[in-house]
Amino acid sequence: MKRKLPALTAESSPFWQGGASGQLLIHFCEDCDRFFHPPGPICPRCTGDRIAPRPVSGKGKVATFTINHQRWQPDLEVPFVVAMVELDEQAGLRFVTNIINCAPSAVYVGMRVKVSFLQQEDVWLPLFEEDL
Repeated sequence: MKRKLPALTAESSPFWQGGASGQLLIHFCEDCDRFFHPPGPICPRCTGDRIAPRPVSGKGKVATFTINHQRWQPDLEVPFVVAMVELDEQAGLRFVTNIINCAPSAVYVGMRVKVSFLQQEDVWLPLFEEDL
């Protein structure tokens, strides 16, 4: 399936292109020693500007999810799972993604997952699959 791609900006490019080297890169604030997402030019917690992308393990757990049965694009396979994944590196470090390579009915809150990248053009979309 061909997905709509995000716009690449100076702040977001490391997140969307880190998969080229197999790394999930999340912005880290040197001032308050915390990760944050989505990426931006200043830390949303302390407004510090000593920001740099750092690699994370790419492992986490499903915090919440929904199973979609609506075909939003002509070539979209349904049903599909949209999930909020919380990364192991920090409580509350979450982002929205898809769960792949798993029956939607098998997904559950607390399920252990790991990142997998789908390359489209110059973007590597971070998707997650069960971490067995």
